[in-house]
Amino acid sequence: MLGQLFQVLQPASLQATAHAMADAEQRHREQVAAFEKALERARFEADRAMRKHDEVEPGNRLVARTLEARLEERLAGLHRAETALAAARGRHPVQLTSDELAWLKRASADVRAVFDAPATTNSQRKQLIRAVISEITLTIDRPARTCHALIAWQGGATTAITTPLPKRGAGAITTGEDTLALVTRLAVQYNDTTIAQILSRQQRRTATGLAWTRDRVSSLRRSRGVAHCPTPGPDVSGSRQDGVVASVPQAAQLLGVDKTTIYRWLRDGFVTGEQLTPGAPWRIRISQQLRDRVQPDVPDGWLSLDHAAKVLGVARQTVLHKVQRGELTAVYVTTGRRKGLRIQVEHDHPGLFATSDERKAQC
Repeated sequence: MLGQLFQVLQPASLQATAHAMADAEQRHREQVAAFEKALERARFEADRAMRKHDEVEPGNRLVARTLEARLEERLAGLHRAETALAAARGRHPVQLTSDELAWLKRASADVRAVFDAPATTNSQRKQLIRAVISEITLTIDRPARTCHALIAWQGGATTAITTPLPKRGAGAITTGEDTLALVTRLAVQYNDTTIAQILSRQQRRTATGLAWTRDRVSSLRRSRGVAHCPTPGPDVSGSRQDGVVASVPQAAQLLGVDKTTIYRWLRDGFVTGEQLTPGAPWRIRISQQLRDRVQPDVPDGWLSLDHAAKVLGVARQTVLHKVQRGELTAVYVTTGRRKGLRIQVEHDHPGLFATSDERKAQC
């Protein structure tokens, strides 16, 4: 559009524009006069409708209703006429002073230099463009993928431009490739609701900065061609199959404990699980070894966590670390008042502060 801008700023164009702006003042006065006459006529019609409405007998309801409707119509027309006159008066054309007209004759050659000067800011360039453009009308031809622009310059001159529309998706805000790759991996195992929860836990946002929801995940999959085929989880009801991979609720069902217990075991390292990505649901492999570590009764001689820590002379967390590393054997008791973690501590098991000679002697 800059080409058209500097074309209308040529000396001949500027002189024609100055004359057109002078003529525009006369046309504006004529238009205002026409709107004033229309307002005067509308005011007369409204006054006459008011007089007829006031003269009708109150008992003649049919005529009264007709005159009342006509009065409302005339009052609405009066309001439209007043609004149109105010708008016409507000569209007052720019009036150039004698100094401004003299400047137009000598400054046209310098406009491009001023526009391209390094000292000219973008705000000043925009101000220059707004000063010479009255309005721009855009017409989109979607079948032809073109945009027709009609530029109305100050003074009444117009310029028509046709430009092709940008290609679909060009310059659009898109979801990051890492998020798209993650959604592609998660769609194999989880539904859209779970995927949205995972993305929220990872504090990921959409391309426009919004929180992920089920509908937004579904829209992303459809637009990027990501298949949605979550693998159904195993039916663990009554299952004794070794090595089955179960979710936390399924693991709790298989082992006969509460879900909060499973989460505590994961935190303490009593059981191990895996996540497809941080924030994804835990998957726990239920092996026979894990089943054997869940007992209904306390084995003879096995100690609670506090008692084992006291016997070994170490902290509770240290005992848990030894259980995780396989240095101590532990089971979880599911029934009775003594349910909870129980640890097998041999009398000759070295404590934390045992010397190397003591460890060798105990071995």
